[in-house]
Amino acid sequence: MSEITLSELWIHPVKSLRGLSVERAEVTPRGLAGDRRWMVVDREGRFLTQRQQPKLALVHPQLDEDHNRLLLHDAGRARPDLELPLHLQSGKPVEVQVWNDRVQALDAGDAAAEWISQAAGQPARLVYMPEQSRRGVDPAFGQPGDITSFSDGFPLLIISQAALDALNRRLGRSLPMRRFRPNLVVTGTEPHAEDQWRRIRIGGVELELVKPCSRCIVTTVDPETGERDAAREPLRTLMQYRLRDNKVYFGQNAIPRRTGWLQTGQPVEVLERA
Repeated sequence: MSEITLSELWIHPVKSLRGLSVERAEVTPRGLAGDRRWMVVDREGRFLTQRQQPKLALVHPQLDEDHNRLLLHDAGRARPDLELPLHLQSGKPVEVQVWNDRVQALDAGDAAAEWISQAAGQPARLVYMPEQSRRGVDPAFGQPGDITSFSDGFPLLIISQAALDALNRRLGRSLPMRRFRPNLVVTGTEPHAEDQWRRIRIGGVELELVKPCSRCIVTTVDPETGERDAAREPLRTLMQYRLRDNKVYFGQNAIPRRTGWLQTGQPVEVLERA
């Protein structure tokens, strides 16, 4: 049996914008450092994603060499990039909404709001989750004190490369992993082996896999064009073999139990199975 390996690491500095593939990342209690600490909200402070505005996929975040500054590049328009601090230290305190959670955040100001409104195609603002803001995970799946950032619900998402390969064989075309917005990708497994894992160790980091990830219409958005697939793929194909309780599952949500640094190429040890 081949060795299970951490093959990819992804951070998404701004929720629902394009992700960044990195070779090394720090695991914090909220997830990967810098992952989904920024978010786009509408004028009422509700989170705004590719579910409502698929063209947000065309906004490409970039980090400077020191990982102190965040640049947003709008691939859909010829205009200057927006430069932000990766970690906003000051701004107008606001309350924003992610699903049913009300969260304290900092507003990045009017210039950032004007820039992101053009990308979103509607009035919008950019907000940041400061360190003192604490958003808990679903208590049905976590422990007291477990927190996350502006993710849909959990700090980390893990997907096996074999799961994507199996889907692509059924589709007859190759969708990229970035479409499914994982944080960790592993190789050397059977398809969906992660469904049977409960605890894993990668270097000094230990993760508890707590809940399958149910997938939504965002997976039908082509990240290169910002267009939805007219045939609702890959959801339509996934429904043929990954449907349970009227939801489509692909990947596993995880919570850090021991933090530290991850590097692509590290072996993955399965400590506990279902």
